[in-house]
Formats: sequence, C-alpha cells, structure tokens
Amino acid sequence: MADHKSEPESLIEKITEKIHDSSSSSDSESEPVKSKIYRLFGRERPVHKVLGGGKPANVFLWRNKKISAGVLGGATALWVFFELLEYHLITLVCHILILSLAVLFLWSNASAFINKSPPRIPEVGLPENCVLEVASAVRAEINCALAVLRDIASGRDLKKFLGVIAGLWVVSVVGNWCNFLTLFYIAFVLMHTVPVLYEKYDDHVDLFAEKALAEIKKQYAVFDAKVLSKIPRGPLKYKKKD
Repeated sequence: MADHKSEPESLIEKITEKIHDSSSSSDSESEPVKSKIYRLFGRERPVHKVLGGGKPANVFLWRNKKISAGVLGGATALWVFFELLEYHLITLVCHILILSLAVLFLWSNASAFINKSPPRIPEVGLPENCVLEVASAVRAEINCALAVLRDIASGRDLKKFLGVIAGLWVVSVVGNWCNFLTLFYIAFVLMHTVPVLYEKYDDHVDLFAEKALAEIKKQYAVFDAKVLSKIPRGPLKYKKKD
C-alpha cells in the first residue's frame, strides 16, 4: 500500500519540477529582454571600457583618488600660472631649465669639495617604436576625421550635417568667451567629473537621456516636415559617362 501511495506523490513532484523548470527558463529568457534598456550613445560596455580600460580610464574614474587628485591639481596649478598670473609657457620652461641646470652644475662641481658623489644624470631618449606608434595613431585619427568631414560635405546625411554645424557654432561661441587654454582646462575638468558621476548615476542619466532623445526626434520630425522637406536637393549620384 505504501508503494501505491508513493507513486502519486512522486508524479506530483515531477510535475512541479517541470513547472518550476519552465518558469525559470522563461524568466531567464525574459532577463536579456529586460536588460536591453536604453544606454547613452548606444554604449553596451561599462564606462571604464568605453574610456579605454587602461590607466587614463582609472584616472578619469578616480580609481586611485591620490593620482586623480594630483593630476587635476597639477592642471589647475598650470591654469592658474598661465591664466591668472599671466605666465607664459616658454618663460616657465626656460626658468625650470635654468634652475635645473644651475643646481646640477653646482652640484657636479661642488661634489669634490663636500666629499659626495656627483649627480647621476641618466641618458634620456625617445624610442623609435614609441614615436612611430604615436604618429601612426595620430595619422589614423586625422584620416578618420577627414573622412567624416568629406562624408558630411558630400551632402548625403542632412541630420549629421546640421549636428556638426550646430556643434561648431557652439564651440565658436564658447571660444569667444574664453581662450584656448581656459577651454582646454574646462574640458579637462569635465573629463575628471562627468564620467565618474555618470558611472555612479548612469540609470537616472540614461532614463533622462532617453526621454530627451525622444523629444528631440519629435521636434526634428516636425522641423523636417515643415522646413527640410521643402528644400530642393540635387541628385546625390552622378551617372557614369560611357
């Protein structure tokens, strides 16, 4: 009798296990759907990987607070020297070289009198491989920028053209307010603050950016229907001559 009673119980256990497995599999299938949320600039990787994933990314994201604070403090000191105190770069470099050479020269000549070893000045030189790699990287970036500008100037993408024009206009307005050094310092400070804040509050920022992007697309559609669609355009492709 015990065997007959255990059979329905085992059958019920098997059914419940199958239901549990099917529900868990459905949940696992729904997880990637839920995880596909909007990310700013369409990123699919962490912010650290987007910034390169190396030491510069660690500095920008304040992985080591002492190094990041030192870099930002050094940039601030240079900006104060050049902008507020009206110090010039060439003057600063020359004064540093004068002080360094004077100290090393006096130390080398006074070492015989004070019974100390002269300073060991290392041989410094730029390796050829490093210079070639930097030149190759700069060349690739310049070629990429030129290709983008050529593609925009060809008139194939009106949206990209308007975006670049608006961006250049904003930069020109900002450049009229401050000089290149101040603009570079502002960009440097933003690189040390915006990524780390975005990494901390990325969910809130992405949600706000999704709503803002939807509103921008809506307004652009209205602008396209009322203005851009009425602009006559020439043919984009030319027929090949026989």
